[in-house]
Amino acid sequence: MTIQNVGMQAHNPMSLREQVALVVGGYGAIGAAISETLAVAGATSLIAGPNGEQARALAGELCEKGLIAEGLELDASNAGAIRELSTSLVRRYSSIDILVNCVGFNKEQKLLEVTEEAFDRVYSRTLRPGMFLSQAVAAHQIAAEKGGSQIHLLSVGSSFGFRHRGYSAFCAAKGGLAVLLKQHAAELAPYGITVNGVAPGRVRTRKNEKTLENATTFQRATAEIPLGRLATPQDVADAVYFFASSLSRFVTGQILYVDGGLTTSA
Repeated sequence: MTIQNVGMQAHNPMSLREQVALVVGGYGAIGAAISETLAVAGATSLIAGPNGEQARALAGELCEKGLIAEGLELDASNAGAIRELSTSLVRRYSSIDILVNCVGFNKEQKLLEVTEEAFDRVYSRTLRPGMFLSQAVAAHQIAAEKGGSQIHLLSVGSSFGFRHRGYSAFCAAKGGLAVLLKQHAAELAPYGITVNGVAPGRVRTRKNEKTLENATTFQRATAEIPLGRLATPQDVADAVYFFASSLSRFVTGQILYVDGGLTTSA
């Protein structure tokens, strides 16, 4: 029995041992859960974002738990910086097997109030990073001839609009990313590289925890969600983990909605 268990562990399709995961935006509420989940699964978790201090702090916490992680500073809206960092990481770690793009920015403005400056800022910090992170990492994954996976964090806003909210720029950027990843999936499939998206609905985090303690607010937030609760960062991280693992090796160009059934009745 012990021998069988060892054999099963050796071929565990959920194991990410000896894989390198670059998690950009990996220290926010959702990003941190993803960074830790992939590290627990055995991956080397490279946590990147504009705040290098926060990235290194989270990496330090993971290392204290016996996991393998490193914090890195990266402005993902700068394509040159993306290329430079990805090349540096491949030199040091030999490969980037998994890319997780958790980058996103929103400036809420009603339709008649949207400014060019705000629209361009949302685009440059949401859609643009998805394009050039994918491009830079794909170049190394193709050269390594090992396949790989790329996962982009989207939103339910990538497929429909929001009543009473000014989400024009955000929905346009996330919607563009949803189509972009499908194009990348088609182009990268011959190299064994999968590209997928995870689209969370409403997520309960430390930022909104106190607000949601109010029963009326909680009821209003969950009223349209069939499962009757908000997602947790771990719910989202588990979906990313699926796409990073070999269980999804024949899945590409897909978007998994982690929304408690919200989009089934929207």
